[in-house]
Amino acid sequence: MMGQWVRVAKASAIPKGSVIGVQVGERDIALYHLQDGTFCATDNVCTHEFARLSEGWLEGEEIECPLHAGRFDVRTGEALCEPVVKDLEVYEVRQEGDDLLVEI
Repeated sequence: MMGQWVRVAKASAIPKGSVIGVQVGERDIALYHLQDGTFCATDNVCTHEFARLSEGWLEGEEIECPLHAGRFDVRTGEALCEPVVKDLEVYEVRQEGDDLLVEI
């Protein structure tokens, strides 16, 4: 089943090495701009307890949850350390000019 591509942000509004949160309908999504210029997207809510990952710390390709310091790989959604054990859902991202689109 094919997803729907939704415009979520302007690439120029997200500095390299940062993360923002965006709402897409009912979904709370974290949008990451990695140092190599790549954009990634995952669920914005930690799988351990309710905390927005966009309020955490992005280091390289890992986001650290602001609540209990669990970390996830933002490219794959993989849970990397306790207390998180459940992976994040990841979303495909594409860039059209300055527009960033996420596949829902």
